[in-house]
Amino acid sequence: MYKANVNNAVLTEYLDFLIKQELVERRVVAKKRMVFAITQRGITVLKYHKELKQVLPIDEGGKDIARMPAIPY
Repeated sequence: MYKANVNNAVLTEYLDFLIKQELVERRVVAKKRMVFAITQRGITVLKYHKELKQVLPIDEGGKDIARMPAIPY
């Protein structure tokens, strides 16, 4: 949480979303410690995401590397 520079409220919101999508699950370890683990469905989604990144020329900023021509209105 601290290394990612994400506050607790935002992190909780992200984790809740991932849990509802069945991409991550909560696990209780050593009686009181809670950890989050990626599910098989989550692994599959990451695999497809990686494949799409290789096929689609999109950078991390979301801008198309191969610039599309402007469309006149």
